[in-house]
Amino acid sequence: MSRGDTGTDDYRVKVRPGKPSRPRTKIRPDYSSAPRGRIYRVDRGRYHVRMVETGIDVVAVKARELGRRGIVVGDVCAMVGDLSGRKDTLARIAGVDERSTVLRRVGEEGEASGNERIIVANADQLVIVAALAQPEPRTGMIDRCVVAAYDAGMDVILALTKSDLAPAEELRAIYEPMGLDIVVTSVVEHGDDSEAKTHSEAKTNRADDGLAQLREKLTGRVSVLVGHSGVGKSTLINALIPQASREIGRVNEVTGRGRHTSTSAMAFDYLGAGTVIDTPGVRTFGLAHVTPDGLLRGFPDLDEIADHCPRGCTHEAGVIECALDDPQFVEPDSLLAARVESFRRLLASRGKQEW
Repeated sequence: MSRGDTGTDDYRVKVRPGKPSRPRTKIRPDYSSAPRGRIYRVDRGRYHVRMVETGIDVVAVKARELGRRGIVVGDVCAMVGDLSGRKDTLARIAGVDERSTVLRRVGEEGEASGNERIIVANADQLVIVAALAQPEPRTGMIDRCVVAAYDAGMDVILALTKSDLAPAEELRAIYEPMGLDIVVTSVVEHGDDSEAKTHSEAKTNRADDGLAQLREKLTGRVSVLVGHSGVGKSTLINALIPQASREIGRVNEVTGRGRHTSTSAMAFDYLGAGTVIDTPGVRTFGLAHVTPDGLLRGFPDLDEIADHCPRGCTHEAGVIECALDDPQFVEPDSLLAARVESFRRLLASRGKQEW
């Protein structure tokens, strides 16, 4: 029987047409004073949240009124419902606070091509993990990660792993002119127990020095780790946060590529004074959303010079009247000239697909 069918043929029976449902009032609930929680994991429509004030971990679902709005690791949300954290209880995410930073990338392959994806929200710094060997370092991917971080307004740390297999001087020479913090470690995994070990006592001391530097830089910050599969990101996290117990994969000896071991972003408390967010290994990092002005955020000294450029200047090499080529502002063969070269290399990397 259809909705309008009354079950009778009597012409005197009138059927009133149905009306769409609507809120009883235009006054919506105010969640400004609701308890806040930070998303530390997203798994199949369930959001794992750590309450900011109590530290209790709860599982939550998204409120219907939030619609299709995406919620990602790092988001700070207004929480209602059962916040006890007891087994088989569900809280509800009623609102998402404004994000201070957003790290994003654009898909460059398959069905996701052209789709913008937010990786994490409200992070302070990006830790780019790159191996010096096995697999070989890919400066194109490092460049693109730096671009994404600068566009998001985040600080950048370059963590070079497996220094026991290759020297770090070449990559240092490329990225030190940018002013990046560079940390070198020789932490590697050996044996079936997948523990972080080194080949000798000297290398152990060198690894400890690098880890100590990284620990200091992570303290009191919200840090995101990104990198190719197989660069030792999970091994590094296990060395920094033993309770994380991240699965460690192997590098394919034929292709030189690693295997994905992290399937979703996940946040870990770091020594009670910071947060470390592990992300799945990536093969591409699209930057279609980044503009030259967005990239200049990471080069405040060049940003001031760019104010003298003509309107609409793209700041690329060879552009007429670009202030970055003017000897009045940038002396040839100076450190500032090296930074201009680095900036333009990053600018050019936006349109190149790096696998």
